Amino acid sequence: MIGRNDPCLCGSGKKYKKCCQSKNAVSIETVQQDELERALQTFYDEYPERKDIPEYLKLANEWKQSLGTYMPEEMIEAIAMDEFFFNHRSDIWLGYLDKQKKKLLRPSVLRVVETWQNPRSFIGEVIEVDDTYITVQMIFNDEIIKLRRESEKPVPVGVHLFCFVLPDGTDDKNHYLAVSSLLFFPTDHTNAIQEFAKRFSSEEALSVSTFLKENALDFWKCLGDDGYEGGEFTNFEAGVLLSAIEFLEKHNRDPKELLDVVEDFLVEQQPNARKEMAIAAGAIRFGQDNSFFEPISMPLKEIAEWFEVSPSSMNKYSKDLEAYYTAKVTN
Repeated sequence: MIGRNDPCLCGSGKKYKKCCQSKNAVSIETVQQDELERALQTFYDEYPERKDIPEYLKLANEWKQSLGTYMPEEMIEAIAMDEFFFNHRSDIWLGYLDKQKKKLLRPSVLRVVETWQNPRSFIGEVIEVDDTYITVQMIFNDEIIKLRRESEKPVPVGVHLFCFVLPDGTDDKNHYLAVSSLLFFPTDHTNAIQEFAKRFSSEEALSVSTFLKENALDFWKCLGDDGYEGGEFTNFEAGVLLSAIEFLEKHNRDPKELLDVVEDFLVEQQPNARKEMAIAAGAIRFGQDNSFFEPISMPLKEIAEWFEVSPSSMNKYSKDLEAYYTAKVTN
């Protein structure tokens, strides 16, 4: 147990009694992670500087010309910005780190920032998920990393993701955090990602990092050609959600609260339904039974007919959602 006069474990250099003891034994890891997150956020708040904006816009416009028919403009600009900072103008990132080193007071945070010299892009398949980390395997080789989760939203095993990564500050090997955009790809696009991965084996003279730098835009083109539009849901999942939204908006009801539950249900439970309309109908009955929106004066049989499914199919998925929601609330 740490004594009052011992050096504080948070790495500030102060005695424990003069530092974290007064914070009700705040987690050292929490203090450190907060400072690291602030350092990353500050970078995106302050850069690119005015003198570098024309060069960034040139790159962003090139990417928009190639990807504009596939994805939203805001998304293209975001992924092009990371590409600009970390693959085209790494001097901007390194200059920012040098400035941060002069400001940081905690030796433990400074040690982490020293490891942030080379952000790298990572494309991998999710193979395991726990409360804190997503375990991801690189698509080009056997490398496996632990990627710190950014939210409590469920992440299904088997989907692929893309981000730039940095060491997350723990002492554990291969533990990382996402620098900025952490994007998940629906399983609809698994084959396209696997086909892109095969291209690496034909260029074995290159390292993975070099290959990704030289083929960054091609990766997004492959996804676009495969129908990727920037969403995180499969076509089936999107069909369920859009059908439920259409019904609720037609009856002047706000769908947001119900959709938050249905989205998580689809991702975590991966229901094996033959018709997406059956789940959508079940979601409406579940939502009405649990007061997620103002009651609709419509018999249950008519709701099922609106979705062109049987009442029994609607009731099945309503019960499945009820069981999922009850378990989630009580855990």
